[in-house]
Amino acid sequence: MSEDKFKDRAISSTSARAALVGLLAAAIFINYIDRGNLATAAPLIKSELHLTNVQIGVMTSAFFWTYTPGQFVAGWVADKLGGYRALALGFAIWSLATALTGLAGGFASLLALRVLLGVGESAAFPSMSKLMAENLAVEKLGFANGLIVSGVAFGPAFGTLAGGLILAAVGWRTMFLLFGLVAMLWLIPWLAVARAVKPQRHVTASILSPPPPLMVLLRQRALWGATLGHFCVNYSLYFVLSWLPLWLVQQRGFSILAMAKLGAAVYCVHGVSVIAAGWISDRLIDRGASINLVRKAMTVSSHLGVAAGLVGCALGRPDVVIASLFLCGAFFGLNGTWPIAQTLAGPRAAAKWVGVQNGVANTAGIIAPVVTGKIVDVTGSFEFAFLVAAAVSLLGAMGWGVILPRVAPVRWEEA
Repeated sequence: MSEDKFKDRAISSTSARAALVGLLAAAIFINYIDRGNLATAAPLIKSELHLTNVQIGVMTSAFFWTYTPGQFVAGWVADKLGGYRALALGFAIWSLATALTGLAGGFASLLALRVLLGVGESAAFPSMSKLMAENLAVEKLGFANGLIVSGVAFGPAFGTLAGGLILAAVGWRTMFLLFGLVAMLWLIPWLAVARAVKPQRHVTASILSPPPPLMVLLRQRALWGATLGHFCVNYSLYFVLSWLPLWLVQQRGFSILAMAKLGAAVYCVHGVSVIAAGWISDRLIDRGASINLVRKAMTVSSHLGVAAGLVGCALGRPDVVIASLFLCGAFFGLNGTWPIAQTLAGPRAAAKWVGVQNGVANTAGIIAPVVTGKIVDVTGSFEFAFLVAAAVSLLGAMGWGVILPRVAPVRWEEA
């Protein structure tokens, strides 16, 4: 092959991988719009359909009834169908569920559609992690994951702000219809990228090797340290995603529009932080810093900072509360869950590893909304719920910092 042709192929491959990362970022962005838009619309849905706080909590939790066990299935599906097809199938299902929510007539139909949403969205992270492990070296995972996972923040930011504006103008039903139907356009470029990207040469052998047996995976101490840390960050994050709009409107006296602006700003801080943290971590590793030290230090710091912010929300004056929300947003962005999981598992086991880790960790999504709803109904206030979330965040620092022995690829041939 001539040098010019080699360069052309390298450029093409680089461009295709950039498109892959960009579309994965768009998918996670849409994913978090769709899972968070119930919280944005909750004040209007609650009023129109005469729902209790516990019913709102149950609807939020219902998403995780299928999303959480679906992770285990999604990891298997991603290995069988490939990450591209598995993600496309899941995306179509969750977008349809979102659109149909706009036609729901009551609590039962809303509940069923949240369950369907969980089925579709369960494909996202196992598929994404498989594709990332196949196509990027471990020292490059920080920034790329930062771009992709920024959708966890920018999705709710856009959903809260745009959703709030749509709510104020035409109501919650139109909001769900628009978000669900427009999202379907993502599938068009995704199918093109799926044909263009080929795995990097240095991971081809790992891809061809079968994933390790489940029992081998479950014997890894690193899996359980990462899973505990992941559960704890999920509890705190889902607590904020599920209840921030209702808390700001009902307890802090914000209007729908003011709530939307503040919520969007906090999520934007989170999004910028996760991209910046990913870039900084990759730069430090490029300059010789230990992958283990960089990933662990940033992730443990994330849990400590989020805990401080949640305590500030519980105990502070109005100005302290706003500052504490921004502190939470900034420190959520330091969390390195996905680069750590993809590094530990490698391309051979990434889908199955993330299916197990994300499946167990997302039981937080079942627990946190219902526990919070019960606390609020019993106490009439969110303060104790914030303190519980802060304590859980501190526990997560132990998972990443102590139980997880080291951030380094597992040698599956020796496991």
